[in-house]
Amino acid sequence: QVQLVESGGGLVQAGDSLRLSCAATGRTFSSYAMGWFRQAPGKERQFVSAITSNGGHTYYADSVKGRFTISRDNAKNTVYLQMNGLKPEDTAVYYCSASYSMSFVKIESWGQGTQVTVSS
Repeated sequence: QVQLVESGGGLVQAGDSLRLSCAATGRTFSSYAMGWFRQAPGKERQFVSAITSNGGHTYYADSVKGRFTISRDNAKNTVYLQMNGLKPEDTAVYYCSASYSMSFVKIESWGQGTQVTVSS
């Protein structure tokens, strides 16, 4: 099973950028589709973005489309989320996840989360 560790969160102002990283341990990283989810206080965890195992296809929630970019480097066992044009409503804990399916119905592993706070 793959283990995931996120990094790169922080406190930024509206309009700023951040890049989140998710480092995976294990030899099978390239077998997994990878996804980013986020959870704001008092709200349910929601899908943000996902990328296929070979990086060939990406998907985004409408709320981040055009501002966020997901990518992966299978040689480094790492998936990234480049976040540009951040808004206060992007404030949340961001979680990395691994799944064998792009539906992410069954999550094989979650990271511990990294806090992103966007001030207005």
